[in-house]
Amino acid sequence: MNSITRYMFRQLGVGMLLVATGLTAVIWLTQSLRFVELIVNRGLSAGAFAYLTVLLLPNFLTLILPIALFAVIVFYYTKMTNDRELVVMRAAGMSQYALAKPALLLALIVAILGYALNLYFLPKSYQQFRNFQWEIRYNYSHVLLQEGTFNTINRNVTVYVRERTQDGELLGILVHDTRDEKKPSTMMAERGAMVDTQNGARVVMFKGNRQVIDKKTMKMSILYFDRYTFDLESSRKAAPSRYREPRERMLDDLFNIEADKSVSVDDHGEFWVEGHNRLVSPIYAFTFTLIAMACLISGSFNRRGQAKRVSLAILLMVIMETASLGVLNLAAKKTQLIPLIYATALLPAVIAWVFMAKQSMHRSKVPASAAAEG
Repeated sequence: MNSITRYMFRQLGVGMLLVATGLTAVIWLTQSLRFVELIVNRGLSAGAFAYLTVLLLPNFLTLILPIALFAVIVFYYTKMTNDRELVVMRAAGMSQYALAKPALLLALIVAILGYALNLYFLPKSYQQFRNFQWEIRYNYSHVLLQEGTFNTINRNVTVYVRERTQDGELLGILVHDTRDEKKPSTMMAERGAMVDTQNGARVVMFKGNRQVIDKKTMKMSILYFDRYTFDLESSRKAAPSRYREPRERMLDDLFNIEADKSVSVDDHGEFWVEGHNRLVSPIYAFTFTLIAMACLISGSFNRRGQAKRVSLAILLMVIMETASLGVLNLAAKKTQLIPLIYATALLPAVIAWVFMAKQSMHRSKVPASAAAEG
């Protein structure tokens, strides 16, 4: 790798990191807003909230990296053209492929990173995300009892807390329990706390009473206590078995989904398409790069600017993304169309490469003095 290639590669790499970081931050922020409710209503700590949202990053990066690479290539090569750097490099004898080499090397790195994300980090992180989300939903140890509010634990249990101190102590507790419809009960206590035990979440109450009404006799009995423990875990139904989505399964599981009897035959196509998409999506780093190169460095230099070529490159990239999403949806319903997933990614890359080759041959036949348009 000569000094010019290293220089271009370094500029492209730094730019891609900046763009990818910015896009990731924006998408991460918008997606994390969905989980604010977990902090408000479920008492999720800031650390657990950050961990939950970070688990989604591999899911974003598989989409962001090829787009960030394309954006940086379009910007950088357009800038080099406007600054006449490409004209000087061509005059020095650099070929089309020598000019495209830094971008192609960076595309190779992005593709390798994409395969690492798709084949390992994406399914592992998304599986942990779904497990953590499931635990929060069906584990009351994460529930935050808000003060001054009737907290509905489920349809049979309601907890009211008058005040919560800074150290987590609960003051003025009221618990209404209708799990036993024949003998509904109400508990009141001066103070208490919510604790997490090996058997689940408990509310420990001190200095209170428990009132039970027998609906047969319509008599009320009162039990005064110094300490009483109310089991929140027993107040919920057993958590149903969790359905494992295609995104959280490893590649071999996706292609052998017939062995999983919990998945309907009608859904097999969705799993197969997810597997093929993981194999294909990193290739888009090369496809987008070749499209950008074919549009920006092929042909003669135009002093009027690169607006048309930049617009064409962006339009082709958007068409490819749209076509890719459409083919994935169609292939999930009709598995006979799965080869189109590969054709959508590879065919534009081949066309762009052939176009660059023809332009390179044509340029070699054109005298250097006629290479620029006035």
